[in-house]
Amino acid sequence: MKIRKDFFYTILLITVGLVTSQAQKAKAKNPTLYADVPDLSMIRVNDTYYMSSTTMHMNPGVPIMKSTDLVNWKLVSYAYETLEDTDDRLNLDNGKNDYGRGSWASSLRYHNGTYYVSTFSGTTGKTYIFSTKDIEKGPWKRIVLNNSYHDHSLLFDDDGKIYLVWGGGKLEIIELQNDLSAVKEETRRVLIENAHLPAGNNIMLPSEGSQLFKIKGKYYLFNICWPKGGMRTVIIHRADNISGPWEGKIGLQDLGVAQGGLIDTPDGRWFSYLFRDAGGVGRIPYLVPVKWEDGWPVLGENGKVPENLNLPANKSLIPGIVNSDDFTRKSGKNELPLVWQWNHNPDNSLWSLKERKGYLRLKTARTDNSFLQAKNTITQRTFGPQCSASTLVEVAKMKEGDLAGLSLLQKDFGLVAVKVENGTKRIVMINAEKSNSNEIESVPLNQDKVYFKAECDFKDKADTGRFYYSLDGKKWISIGKPINLPYTIPHFIGYRFGLFNYATKNTGGYADFDYFQIDDKISKIK
Repeated sequence: MKIRKDFFYTILLITVGLVTSQAQKAKAKNPTLYADVPDLSMIRVNDTYYMSSTTMHMNPGVPIMKSTDLVNWKLVSYAYETLEDTDDRLNLDNGKNDYGRGSWASSLRYHNGTYYVSTFSGTTGKTYIFSTKDIEKGPWKRIVLNNSYHDHSLLFDDDGKIYLVWGGGKLEIIELQNDLSAVKEETRRVLIENAHLPAGNNIMLPSEGSQLFKIKGKYYLFNICWPKGGMRTVIIHRADNISGPWEGKIGLQDLGVAQGGLIDTPDGRWFSYLFRDAGGVGRIPYLVPVKWEDGWPVLGENGKVPENLNLPANKSLIPGIVNSDDFTRKSGKNELPLVWQWNHNPDNSLWSLKERKGYLRLKTARTDNSFLQAKNTITQRTFGPQCSASTLVEVAKMKEGDLAGLSLLQKDFGLVAVKVENGTKRIVMINAEKSNSNEIESVPLNQDKVYFKAECDFKDKADTGRFYYSLDGKKWISIGKPINLPYTIPHFIGYRFGLFNYATKNTGGYADFDYFQIDDKISKIK
């Protein structure tokens, strides 16, 4: 009988352990999205959440994502196709580019049945306000303000006034006209002179990233700052009146998780959405629970960012934010899923999903002397902790001097490509390290089809990439050398997978890409 009791006791322990394990697995984990989704702005409309983010020089721009649980997101829209189309920097024309600029942090709001998302550009020196009744389908109305309001936040107040708060270090506020078509310049004033002071005077990055909220009659202003020798820090100010006085405190100082704001759930829980610098993969979103004490939002669990959250498990990165594509369109339309973005403004006459069904065709119409200046590189985010992307490219119609293949795009880029030189085709691996582009390895190619693969390891900030090729789609051969994947400020964006074809000598050639396949696993290194 004793054996029987011990047996059932053991079974009970195992069962409880399994149930506990399953319960833990069912919880959401931080980061909520292990991909470059920085400068979050978030709203809830009834039981649906929407979020905007920054994608800099990528187009279409200001992505809009949707969720029903705060954790699992799906791209549903963009605020614009191109920010402007007459600027050489945005078009990658005449040797100019817009890396690290384009449009920056946005502010997403919902007011009286209309959705608003605003952003600003260091390229054009302007602020853009987009509005729509249907955030998922549009159309979007566009208003342009002739001033670039850095890291601004919109607030629709209860009395009908519309405010815009912006700045770095010194934070300013101004009122907008009722139709948001212009600012009331006479209302411009300093809101908080040194918003970073709760974190001290020894500051590397003064307060920026403003997000302004009104909750139960009080005003709350979130900012980020970076004390010297410390980490990115959340600063929170509050006031009973928009004019002040404002009192401030440190809201969170853990893991460098910062910059964001507040969101509540339909059942009355509160969270703060923030992001963290995570190396080459980019700036990745986190959620921290919020409790209210004495009228202040208290972030985290005992001041720490929790690994697990009492929210549904993460499962949306694929296919909500990144996804494979077989380039087959049953509709016959020349349309790309929202997971794709072009590097800078595209030339839409030079790509097609219709000219050869089931293939993405990239054509050339000008010559370029470098990969970073080439038009029509089509991209998707890399993601963590590990990821890979593969493609099959047909190269029979490439011309002398053409390069076509698969890249890991950032300032220190790497790529594997077919290069046509002296009438022959070669597979090349190129690495740009510290702005120096070098051909690391070259292999003769004697066929018109070749498979390419790129792998990224961001686990524990390894930040390394590898490239492979295959002649049959089965046996993968490493080419070149492992490359570093550093996050660089000149590009200010996480690494991107990119498909490309550009000419260096003759125009009119093209390459056909059969598919783009992503995976969350990489090869085991022997």
